[in-house]
Amino acid sequence: MSNERQDVYTRVTNKIIADLEQGVRTWMKPWNAGHTAGRITRPLRHNGIPYSGINILMLWAEDMDKSFTAPTWMTFRQALELEASVRKGEKGSLVVYASSITRTVEDDKGEETDREIHYMKGYTVFNVEQIEGLPEQYYGEPEVPTTSVERIDHAEAFFNATKADIRYRGDRAFYSNDGDYIQMPTIEAFRDAESFYATLAHEETHWTKHPKRLDRNFGRKVWGDEGYAQEELVAELASAVLCADLGITPEVRDDHAAYIANWLQVLKSDKRAIFQAASHAQRAVEFLCALQETAAEATLQNGSICSQLHAGSHKRGTG
Repeated sequence: MSNERQDVYTRVTNKIIADLEQGVRTWMKPWNAGHTAGRITRPLRHNGIPYSGINILMLWAEDMDKSFTAPTWMTFRQALELEASVRKGEKGSLVVYASSITRTVEDDKGEETDREIHYMKGYTVFNVEQIEGLPEQYYGEPEVPTTSVERIDHAEAFFNATKADIRYRGDRAFYSNDGDYIQMPTIEAFRDAESFYATLAHEETHWTKHPKRLDRNFGRKVWGDEGYAQEELVAELASAVLCADLGITPEVRDDHAAYIANWLQVLKSDKRAIFQAASHAQRAVEFLCALQETAAEATLQNGSICSQLHAGSHKRGTG
């Protein structure tokens, strides 16, 4: 593993550890900070394609730390191509690019085989608020949904299209792996409709881990062990991204606060853990999104989001 790759893992993980030690979840920062630039969105590239995976967390954290309100980012060169320039003294933000190369290696017997080598590189981007001379559309605020009803109807259509088995009863929200169903309290049990859909986003992420879907397993054996904490981290990250995409406010559930200590233990023992969790979360989001394409309930707005996510996932690998 190269020093650069180690440094990328360390820099990102240490930032998230620092947030967690303050009781702050990096992926919840935009909402916790009372962001005022319209609804929360994913960070966007210069061409409007949303970032994915770990880059979402990294740029959300940068937004909050540096008080940016614009969602769009670009490299120094991309700014120059738009006949704009980064202001003197501005410091860029780290994003990562994951890919792989194939090399021919010789084994102990002298035989040559092709080996795929995965690597990760960091590069620097700037928020458009750090750049002068861009076309006016780059400085505009994100579009604000006109009514809350429209936003909630959109979330309803999205989750209905997944065809997950959702059973409304009791006062707890959870996913049963053995029974392959989601249990949810009725919507009336939540303080508002957004909290209901945000909680459902979390549980539908757990639903994607079933062997007949994404077959995600961290070796968990008992409630509260390291594998359990890893799965909860994936669900937290994916639900935050879904909430941003669907224009709803995440539900910060009190029962998840207990996981912070476990997440810290996982992250401190493995600098790659947050990258792996973000990658699994991205797959879960894309899986749920893909279900919209064949569902009659999906709205045109859903289709637009899915098209953007699909384009983004192929544009820059896992980033």
